[in-house]
Amino acid sequence: MSWRISDQNVENYTHAVYMRFQTKEDLAKFYENAFYLGVLREHVMPYCHGLTYVDFESEVEDDILPIFRKGEEFDYGVEFILLISIAESELRGRAEEALASLAKLILKFPSLIVQSAQGLNFCPSSKEYTHGVVMRFRSVEALELFLGSREYKDIWRSKFQMITQKTLSIHFSVDPVGTEIM
Repeated sequence: MSWRISDQNVENYTHAVYMRFQTKEDLAKFYENAFYLGVLREHVMPYCHGLTYVDFESEVEDDILPIFRKGEEFDYGVEFILLISIAESELRGRAEEALASLAKLILKFPSLIVQSAQGLNFCPSSKEYTHGVVMRFRSVEALELFLGSREYKDIWRSKFQMITQKTLSIHFSVDPVGTEIM
C-alpha cells in the first residue's frame, strides 16, 4: 500500500509504502525483484530525496474467525506508523518492557484500533530506527482519541521518553480498494 502522508512530520516525509510479507524470505525476494528495482530506479528515485526502510517481524491476529467478524473494518481507516530509535544500552530490558506496555494498552482500545503490529528493525541497510509500530485505526478521530488519551501519554512518558533517542510518527488514510466498477 502506498499513500500520501496526512500530517506534517519532522523529517518532511511525504509518502509511505507499507507492505506485509508472510516470511523474511518473501521480503528478501521482493527486495531482489527486478521489476521492483526497475520501478524504484525509474519512477521513485528521480523524485525522491531519500528512503527509510524499517523491516520488522511481528505476529498478527491469525485466527480467521475474528478477522471475518471485523469484515469491512479492514477496508478503510487510518494507518498510523510510529518509528522509534531506542538507545542501544536500552535495547534489552526497558525497551521490551515499554513495547509490551504499549501492546497491552492497544488491547484495551478495541473500539478504536482494528489491528496492530510492532517489532525490532532487522533491515541491514537502515538502522536509523530500531523499532516499528503499525496500528490501523477506525478513523482519524479514533487515532486522535488514542494519542490524546491519558493512558497513552502516561506510557509514553513513563516507559519510552527516557530511552528514546528519536521518533517519527506518520499516518495516512486507507480507502477501500477494488470496490469501484471501472
